[in-house]
Amino acid sequence: MAAVTNNAISIGELSRLSGLSPHTLRFYEAEGILKPAGRTANGHRQYHGEDVLWLEFVLRLKLAGMPLAEIKQYAILRSQGEKTLQPRLTMLKLHRERLVAKIDELSTYASVLDNKIRIYRQMIAKSRASTKKAAK
Repeated sequence: MAAVTNNAISIGELSRLSGLSPHTLRFYEAEGILKPAGRTANGHRQYHGEDVLWLEFVLRLKLAGMPLAEIKQYAILRSQGEKTLQPRLTMLKLHRERLVAKIDELSTYASVLDNKIRIYRQMIAKSRASTKKAAK
């Protein structure tokens, strides 16, 4: 996301910065993933720098494969303050372990593909060499 601003921003601006629709932002707020937004005098949501930073972290958790239900649980714990540091740490460590396992799995798949690519390149090179011999 873009640089955090000291000024309050609207839901539309947060939507533009995050790539999430206003509907999704309202959903995250209703689910407790985002804290309730401050409101302007006319009732429009306004977000601050700490909201942007938190949303950026939420999106990174999501990109790292953390299920939304776990992100919600993490957000609930976070809202309860420092007394929940240990459970939050445990959640992040557990997710990291799952992420590393997934990376290892994907690495194995990539190796299988690398081997198949190597075999095809050898077959193509052999075919080209035999075609050149036949053309002479």
